[in-house]
Amino acid sequence: MPSFSLALVLLLSFSSSCSEQEERSLLQFLAGLSQNGGLAASANTEVTEISLASRGLEGHVSPSIGSLKGMLHLNLSGNSLSGGLPLEVMFSSTMVSLDLPSSTPGRPLQVLNISSNFFTGSFPSTTWEKTRNLVALNASNNSFTGRMPSSFCISSPSLAVLDLSYNRFSGPIPPELGNCFALRVLKAGYNKIAGTLPDELFDATSLEYLSLSNNGLGGTLDAAHIYKLSNLVFLDLAMTGLGGKIPDSIGQLKKLEELHLEHNNMTRELPTSLSKCTSLTTISLRRNKFQGELTKVLGIHNCSLSGNLPIWLSKLTNLKMLLLANNRLTGPIPSWVNTLHSLFYIDISNNSLTGEIPRALMELPMMQSEKTQAYLDINYFEVPIYLSSAYQYRSLNNLSGDIPQSMCNLTGLMVLDLSSNHLKGPIPTALGSLNFLSEFNVSNNDLEGPIPSGGQFSTFSKSSFDGNPKLCGSILGRPCHSEKVHPASIPSARQTADKVSFVIGFSVFFGIGVLYDWMVLSRFFG
Repeated sequence: MPSFSLALVLLLSFSSSCSEQEERSLLQFLAGLSQNGGLAASANTEVTEISLASRGLEGHVSPSIGSLKGMLHLNLSGNSLSGGLPLEVMFSSTMVSLDLPSSTPGRPLQVLNISSNFFTGSFPSTTWEKTRNLVALNASNNSFTGRMPSSFCISSPSLAVLDLSYNRFSGPIPPELGNCFALRVLKAGYNKIAGTLPDELFDATSLEYLSLSNNGLGGTLDAAHIYKLSNLVFLDLAMTGLGGKIPDSIGQLKKLEELHLEHNNMTRELPTSLSKCTSLTTISLRRNKFQGELTKVLGIHNCSLSGNLPIWLSKLTNLKMLLLANNRLTGPIPSWVNTLHSLFYIDISNNSLTGEIPRALMELPMMQSEKTQAYLDINYFEVPIYLSSAYQYRSLNNLSGDIPQSMCNLTGLMVLDLSSNHLKGPIPTALGSLNFLSEFNVSNNDLEGPIPSGGQFSTFSKSSFDGNPKLCGSILGRPCHSEKVHPASIPSARQTADKVSFVIGFSVFFGIGVLYDWMVLSRFFG
């Protein structure tokens, strides 16, 4: 039913002059709405809720809706309504409210959702003077024009959610938004906003979600202010024309999970302070003008990442450090890992990786270089400068198969920890020739056979081999079959006589041979 008909019916419900036919029509209409979940009424038959979201409504919103004094909830989102927003609706009590009990009619407006319509015009500044209890406003996906309203939080100090995205607002961001001390979500992306980020905006320190993408802002991220937004979880300033560098102070945003700065004019190097943003799960910086160490360090450890190791990592050919430890990664170690020619530090421990240790891992250029002293912890490599007593790495994956023989070629290997996997087969004897190998742990696997002796193996403790019931060796107190001591046999008199006869006979024969050779040689050489 078009909105003008809806407005007419609602108006008739409060008219004392309507005919019996009109009353019957109204009752039928209300009954239909009630059956479809579109309308609710209180015990005294007052309309308390109208929910007509995504019903294909067209036309204008009638000011008559503001006459419904007992209504608590109004939801007209997802329709094709157009025209201006009537002030009577804005000033009506408890319109489009959330979490308001139906027994408390007359409470002021708290939540207003007018998203996904075709509303036009601007928000009059007087609109917000009577909405002091407004907590959330969603006016996204409309065609509002003019400047963003500046008096939101002066009139509504409890405003926590403001969504003005996907409209046609223009002009600068109002500095007055800095007075929104309760504001947690600000979305104004995809408008025509210009200017720079006002310093006052960073006074809204309760902000958790800030999205201003696809506007014409320009300017830079001010290092002296960005750190104030310490509660930020989501920051999206993509396609805004921002320039300059990412400030070092961004490292103080400890709660930041997503950072979107793509399609801008940002330059210089990526700040190392980003490593302090330990909650980061998404960083999008494409289409900028960064230089230096942008793609040389990637640390996404201690998150809850799942799935296989993504193939896009193979494109980071300049990557030097890859930290993916303590996640929920599964699947095999991919063969493309040996294409990371600059890599010298990789940590994928404490995941749920499966399969065999691939030859590709041993073919990493860093492992073949004579200049590299590597640290391997189930696939963890580290040059000595990073060794620290603070790091106690264990593999804790689900790797299977044999320990590859190619690992014996890693002559610079210092630490090898393959514990707590499903490895099987023997321990390669040649590992004992790795002179730099000072720490070795293959405990809690399914290895079998004798523990090699000699070389570096003589320096490892029993705990390095525990949890492998098929291993044997003196260090475990389980002698191998080949190590059983047989009592020395006492030779018989006959055996002794035979040996003596053999020795005497061989000596005489050997002496005669030597004498003959001497006589022959003397004849030829005089």
